[in-house]
Amino acid sequence: MYKRILLKLSGEQLQGDFSGGFDIERATWIAKELKAVVDAGTQVVVMVGGGNYVRGAQLASEAIGRVTADGAGMLGTMINALVLSDVFNHADLPTRALSSVKADQLLDQFTHRRALSHLEKHRVVIVAGGTGRPYLTTDTAAVNIALEMNCDVILKATKVDGVYDRDPAQFPDAKKFTTLTFQQAVEDEHIKVMDKAALGLAMEQKQKLVVFDLLADGNIARAAKGEDVGTLVS
Repeated sequence: MYKRILLKLSGEQLQGDFSGGFDIERATWIAKELKAVVDAGTQVVVMVGGGNYVRGAQLASEAIGRVTADGAGMLGTMINALVLSDVFNHADLPTRALSSVKADQLLDQFTHRRALSHLEKHRVVIVAGGTGRPYLTTDTAAVNIALEMNCDVILKATKVDGVYDRDPAQFPDAKKFTTLTFQQAVEDEHIKVMDKAALGLAMEQKQKLVVFDLLADGNIARAAKGEDVGTLVS
């Protein structure tokens, strides 16, 4: 069993079956799945995306600069962290939300010491705001925070049960990898499970990564125990 994990949740997963916004039912289900992990003794950091509200790269245009667009994306992640922490706490899963972007009236500032203190008190720590800088995705932020918090593994939650050589939704004969090297993941243009900057940082620092299906009952707990779930990238 891992001592400390980082779970990367996309905004798309937090919108559930809706076309956007926040799905309380989905968030409550995630809380139940994570509670089993915390009760078993594993510390949990959650990095949230914000694509259910706005994607900076898509918003950027001639009229809206990339820095502004990415700032809007960071605000989307802060909305997710704010409401997700309430849902988790209501579900009897002690949680604190921290932000890499300063917003003291709404969220406490992320610092290494503060996050560590919450983890040692058996609280889930949700991190918002990505890295706090433009041009860097929440995937890259997830790797960055996992390294800073000395997490044993990053669990990248997706809609599919691992990494495939092609999109399994388009190609029924797509082959699933049970294990994958970072070199393969970085070099293969068909593998888009994380952006290449995130994969490059993980590869450089030898940070283990598991890509798995979020919505299978018990999958998070199995992954947190180190069982064979999804695809291991190392």
